Amino acid sequence: MIKGTPRIGLGRDLHKLAPGRRFLLAGVEIPCEKGEIGHSDADALAHAVIDAILGAAGAGDVGELFPDADPAYRGADSMLLLKRAFDRVKSGGWRVVNVDCVVTCETPKILPHREKIRAALAEALETDAGAIMVKGKTNEGIDAIGQGNAVEALAVCLLESI
Repeated sequence: MIKGTPRIGLGRDLHKLAPGRRFLLAGVEIPCEKGEIGHSDADALAHAVIDAILGAAGAGDVGELFPDADPAYRGADSMLLLKRAFDRVKSGGWRVVNVDCVVTCETPKILPHREKIRAALAEALETDAGAIMVKGKTNEGIDAIGQGNAVEALAVCLLESI
């Protein structure tokens, strides 16, 4: 790697939804009839951002660092996992330039919660909320997401060396 060369990473996560579960995006609980199913707290957006920052730094992925076969991560707070992943990225000499995210689900609507989500991600990544963007999309009734049975999160992160 050439010193000072920015690097980009891409993250994606998909979780089934079920009644009686919490719907979390970047640790922000959003009222909804269904929530994510997963080994940890199933926060799809936090997981996508973890993969994006780790990918940009060439430092592994969420499943490698926090395997779902490890009982230590059962019910884990994904925002704490994000902070741990970011510590690894920082120790490699990187800082976040920006993160751009898309969350696809039929419900709930993302826009009313966007600023809280941006602030939570910015805090975990030790940057300004202006460096974080989160957009909500739907699948127009198509596939499991469009039928309200899943949520998908995509994240792109640009890092630069410190």
